[in-house]
Amino acid sequence: MFQQGEWIIYGSTGVCRVEGVGTPEWAPAGEGKLYYRLAPAFDTGVILIPVDSPVFMRPILTRSQAQELIDRIPQICAEQSVRCEARELAEHYRAFFQSHRCEDLVQLIKTIYQKGQALARQGKKPGKTDLQFRKRAEQLLHGELAVALGIPLDQVPAYIQQRLQPGGES
Repeated sequence: MFQQGEWIIYGSTGVCRVEGVGTPEWAPAGEGKLYYRLAPAFDTGVILIPVDSPVFMRPILTRSQAQELIDRIPQICAEQSVRCEARELAEHYRAFFQSHRCEDLVQLIKTIYQKGQALARQGKKPGKTDLQFRKRAEQLLHGELAVALGIPLDQVPAYIQQRLQPGGES
């Protein structure tokens, strides 16, 4: 069970802080069911979810795990073949999110980026599906890295770029 103050990944919401664990006031007397009170890191509102919910939850990466992930980015390979039909493509991209693994988000981002580069060489632009899924993958990945590294969200791309430069480890 997560404790108050911990940062976690909650389903497709992304990074949330556990604001509390307890029985809400509105719960029936005697129910005794515990709920997490979650505050999304990069959105407004509060999420109340049973502690035993089937929704995916895990602790965020530690600072050292985040740095190790960034160091491994060059070794994470993009997919070589990507399906063309929009519905099938979207379903394929959704599968990357199902594991809730940062490595899979990096692979998806790299796959869509390389596909976009190939299209640009042909004088074409990336499709709406590619743009939407890349944006969402970057939001989730950068959100977790920002909290794990203790830096502002908008500084994550520059941090990654700087760290991947020769002699750029911080």
